[in-house]
Amino acid sequence: MNKSQIKALFFDLDHTLWDFEANSALAFKSLFEEYDIPLDLHQFLTVYIPNNNVYWKKYREGKIDKETLRFERLKTVFDLLNYPATNTLIDDLADAYIQTLPEYNILFEGAIEMLTTLNAHYDLHIITNGFQDVQYFKMKNSGLLPFFDTVTDSSSVGVKKPDPKIFEHALKVGGVFPHESIMIGDNLEADIEGALATGMHAVHFMPLEKKHPTHYIEIEKLHELKFLL
Repeated sequence: MNKSQIKALFFDLDHTLWDFEANSALAFKSLFEEYDIPLDLHQFLTVYIPNNNVYWKKYREGKIDKETLRFERLKTVFDLLNYPATNTLIDDLADAYIQTLPEYNILFEGAIEMLTTLNAHYDLHIITNGFQDVQYFKMKNSGLLPFFDTVTDSSSVGVKKPDPKIFEHALKVGGVFPHESIMIGDNLEADIEGALATGMHAVHFMPLEKKHPTHYIEIEKLHELKFLL
């Protein structure tokens, strides 16, 4: 990677800048109280988090639609925990979760400081597979929105990462070529391999301890992006 050629940085949102798991836990805590659901929150999240990842992968691969994702990721967890949730309750909870989630705005450590520094040197953009309306309010409420010149979401493009079309669209609206750009994200398949296949550079953000191929550029903290300065 020749840093002198880089003009733009493209970030994923959830799990990269916006701490999805922390904010999701707060949203569910609030909703369990509101809907009087007597499940232990920690036990619920232990099952929900990996289950949610499974359903997001299906959604990303086009195997299920948005409504199926929102309903089934909850229903399957309630079933596994033997909690008698009605379809009406699950529908209501799924809608309320989407509305409540952007109210919580925990970012990964150093996000604002690093974006402030990087924005003085690069154009910044977002590429996300998240739902358009939800992602906008996450960025607005958390203070992220002013840092980014463009926000490309899968619903507006019609395809999801790692499909090359979403990266090509983001590059076009960002006015840069692939070799002038770096994608920064947490998902190896969607963010990193997707960007590399499009000709972009990539930095894998991995705040959790996982095993990955060593030939990718990897960081564990956002402040490590200072190597781009």
